[in-house]
Amino acid sequence: MAFTNTPLYGGAITVHLPSAYADTSQIREVPDHQEVYLDTNGYSSVVIEILEYVHKNSNDEALQYHFADLVDGMGDSTTILKQDKVVFKELSDKPALALTFIQTPVPALPSRKTPEFVYIHLLLLRLKEQGTDVMVTVNVPHYKGEYEEAAEGQETQLMKDGGLVMEGVLQTFKVVEWGLFDG
Repeated sequence: MAFTNTPLYGGAITVHLPSAYADTSQIREVPDHQEVYLDTNGYSSVVIEILEYVHKNSNDEALQYHFADLVDGMGDSTTILKQDKVVFKELSDKPALALTFIQTPVPALPSRKTPEFVYIHLLLLRLKEQGTDVMVTVNVPHYKGEYEEAAEGQETQLMKDGGLVMEGVLQTFKVVEWGLFDG
C-alpha cells in the first residue's frame, strides 16, 4: 500500500494516508473541525476530528466518552475487540489510546446498500495544554460478496489494510503549526 504525505487543516497537521484516498471536501461539505478521506477504490475512510478536550478522571474514561459519543443512538450492535495505549511517534510525550471495534448495522431497507459490519480503529490523542482531543477513526466497511472472508479468528485483507492505515497515522501524524489549536 502506497502512502502520500497529506496536509490537513491547511497544512497545520500532516499525516501519511494511502495514496488512493481522496479528500471528501472536494465532493461534499465537511465540518471545519473534521478532515475526511475516502478510498477511491473501495469503501474505507479516515476521519480526523479536532474536539474539545474532555476532562475525565483518566485517559481511558476520555476514550470511552468519545467512543460512546461516536456510537450512541445508531442502533447498531458494537463489539469491542481491544483497547490499548499507543504512541504517536511525532508526539510521543502526549497520551494516546486506541480502541478497535466492530459495528454491525441494523438491517436496512433492501433498496439501501448496508455493510455486513464495519471494522473500526479509533485513535485518541490528548493535547491537554491545547484544550484539545484529536480523534482519528479508520473505518473499514465489509459488504457481503465484496470481500474475501477470513478463516475463523483471522482478519480479512480489508482489516489488515485498515491496520496499516492506523499504523501509518501513528508513525507520521505531525502537528506543524500549534497555533491551529488557539481559540
